[in-house]
Amino acid sequence: MPAPRRLPHVVTRKDLSLILAPTYAAAARVDFDEAQERMERATSIQRLADALYQGLGDALAERITPRTSEDELLDKLSAGIGKRRSRVKAAAMTPAISAVMVMIDLELGYAAEMMRNALAEPKGQALLREGLRALGTHLLGQLIR
Repeated sequence: MPAPRRLPHVVTRKDLSLILAPTYAAAARVDFDEAQERMERATSIQRLADALYQGLGDALAERITPRTSEDELLDKLSAGIGKRRSRVKAAAMTPAISAVMVMIDLELGYAAEMMRNALAEPKGQALLREGLRALGTHLLGQLIR
């Protein structure tokens, strides 16, 4: 299922870089300012931004119920971005979320190219999809209350 069309308007790339920075800082062991600068560069890469939005979209889709529509969730997310975007905590590092961090580092040129082959394998692709969804779930949990 594709990410909702409103998602990039609700969570701009600048917002996305800000809410991802704590997790990246913890994973890469860099300070928050360095992590945010790297995330701004990362979210400017279209295929990376698309993958991150897809993870958020997948996490949103899991929250849709007969009583809660996609639009209602996006409205809550918009409100959460306005109130809590600078207070998002880092996600717990799991192998799946680590795969997302490796994908980001590969695109930024910080990871060894041999890691690209590991992510290209079917097992790596599955882990990456799981990580994108898990990261999206974490971010939504931090922003929607």
